[in-house]
Amino acid sequence: MHYTVAYDITDDKRRNKVAKILKDFGSRIQFSVFECNTDRRALLRLQNRLEKVIDFSEDTITFYHLCGACEKQINRIGVKKGLDEQSYIV
Repeated sequence: MHYTVAYDITDDKRRNKVAKILKDFGSRIQFSVFECNTDRRALLRLQNRLEKVIDFSEDTITFYHLCGACEKQINRIGVKKGLDEQSYIV
């Protein structure tokens, strides 16, 4: 399953922790946006780790799930960032 994860974290220390966790599961495509190609179990593990770090009253992390058909519709212009088609991160 392909997920795009975007975050808005107010504190620098928490933001760095969130980015470090996300790097374990995907590739950074923008400063606060990652692409992750993972299964449901790993996604739940990722969310659990992130929940331990963020401040629920200040921070936001949004997960955008792309179905297989939608994933095939991803178009990029310019530098090709993100996951290659064969990446599978757990």
